[in-house]
Amino acid sequence: MLSNNPFSILSETISPFAMQSFLVVMVLLIAVGTIIQMIHHKNLTYFFNNAKKAKLSATKKLGPGERISVIAKTTVVDIGTTSELGFGKRRLAHVLGMYGTILFWVSSAVLVFCYTGADKPTSQTWSMIWHAGAILTCLGGYWFWFFLRVDVSAEAHPWYRIIKADLFVLALLACSTFGLAWSYTQFNGQTGLSYLFLVLFVVSNLILFGGVYWSKFAHMFYKPGAAIQKNLAEADGSRDNLPPPADAPEQFGLGIKREESKHY
Repeated sequence: MLSNNPFSILSETISPFAMQSFLVVMVLLIAVGTIIQMIHHKNLTYFFNNAKKAKLSATKKLGPGERISVIAKTTVVDIGTTSELGFGKRRLAHVLGMYGTILFWVSSAVLVFCYTGADKPTSQTWSMIWHAGAILTCLGGYWFWFFLRVDVSAEAHPWYRIIKADLFVLALLACSTFGLAWSYTQFNGQTGLSYLFLVLFVVSNLILFGGVYWSKFAHMFYKPGAAIQKNLAEADGSRDNLPPPADAPEQFGLGIKREESKHY
């Protein structure tokens, strides 16, 4: 099953052009939803205004090389490894989900555009990447949902309590889960179940990409920008208009070691 390209088999009943058009529509939904959210919440205005304030209070002018170095380090360390979460289970769950999602989305586009159709070759490698990405997304996402959410572990809310902020992670998990179920049932010749899971896979994608305005989807774009701006402010001395750190060593006493931290 892992080396099976479910989109190739689907092309026997649905044209590759229809599948490609669906992916293009999903990308447009991301762009439109993010732009509308930025206009409504004025996120872009905040970043620009904050950058202007930081520039006025900067104590050092960064050259192009220094800026590139800070941006590259932020991308690799802060964004690429979600270092803001520190070492622990939450960070591992986020990394699994993040890279699983990236692999799942990229391989979906590659399979549909390059390896689906009567005159197209097959690629076991990309098919395996597609399945591996979906599995990693499920591992990280379900681990986070059932065991690591802040409101569950720190505030004692039940795991089945759902709010609007959960739309992104639930839709993402639904996409990966139904995608795997569709591939499995299709590979085993279970036609009825295969079409059922295909419909659920399509619907969950529509919810995920069509619900950008209401979900935390756009945070994937905001958080990297905020991390880069923060590190540039540290490098040029503006520090987002915050005072410099004290020279005295940090002393918290023994109380901080009495229990495992569950408050994020």
